[in-house]
Amino acid sequence: MNDDVVFRAQGLTKVYHMGDVDVHALRGVDLDLRRGELVVLLGPSGSGKSTLLNILGGLDVPSAGHVWYDGHDLTKASERELTRFRRQHVGFVFQFYNLIPSLTARENVAIVTEIAEDPMTPEEALRRVGLEDRMDHFPSQLSGGQQQRIAIARAIAKRPSVLLCDEPTGALDSATGVHVLEAIETINATLGTTTVVITHNADIARMAHRVLYLGDGRIVSEKLNDARTPASELTW
Repeated sequence: MNDDVVFRAQGLTKVYHMGDVDVHALRGVDLDLRRGELVVLLGPSGSGKSTLLNILGGLDVPSAGHVWYDGHDLTKASERELTRFRRQHVGFVFQFYNLIPSLTARENVAIVTEIAEDPMTPEEALRRVGLEDRMDHFPSQLSGGQQQRIAIARAIAKRPSVLLCDEPTGALDSATGVHVLEAIETINATLGTTTVVITHNADIARMAHRVLYLGDGRIVSEKLNDARTPASELTW
C-alpha cells in the first residue's frame, strides 16, 4: 500500500437483513483516503454514507470486501483488535454531542485523555477548538456550537490519525455550524489529521480537498477542489 494511503477499501459491501428483506447499504465501494486530506462525503439519506464511515471507524464490519488501515486488514480483526484500533487511531464526531451533563467541558475531554496512550491535555484540546475560556462550564451553560466543539476536542485529544465526522453541523444553524467547521478545518491543517465529513449540505463540500458523491450504496462521482473555500466564508 502506498505510504500516503491511510484507508483502502476494495469491494466494500454491506447488507442488513431486516426480516425477509435484505437492505443493501453498500454495493462494492472502492476507496482510498490519503494522509492529511479533508474529504467530504455527500449524498441523500440512505446512500450509504454513515455505513461507510462506521466501517472505516471499526464500528461496523462489512458483509463482503476488505478495508485496510495503514496496511492492516480491519476485516480480519477481532473485536478486541477493533476496540484497540478505535481507541488508538480514530476520533468520532456525531450530529449529537453525547456530552455528560454533570461534567465540565474539561472533564468531558478528560474522559478520553485518561485512557489514551499519548494524549493532549484537556486544556490543549479545548484551546485548539477555541474554548479556552469555557473549560469549567457545564454543557447546559454552553451553546450547541460550543458543545459540538467540546465533542471535537474530546475526539482529537487522543491525537487520532483519523477524524470521522457524521453530520457535525446537522443540529446547528448556519452561523454556529461555520464555527464548528472552522474547528474541524483547523485540526486538519495543524495536526495533519485525515478528516472525513458526512453532510447533506453541498455548500460544505467547498472546504474539502476532495468530494465523494454517494448514491444507492456506491461512489457515483468524485471531485477535487482546486481552490478550497475557507470554512469562515461558507454560507447556506
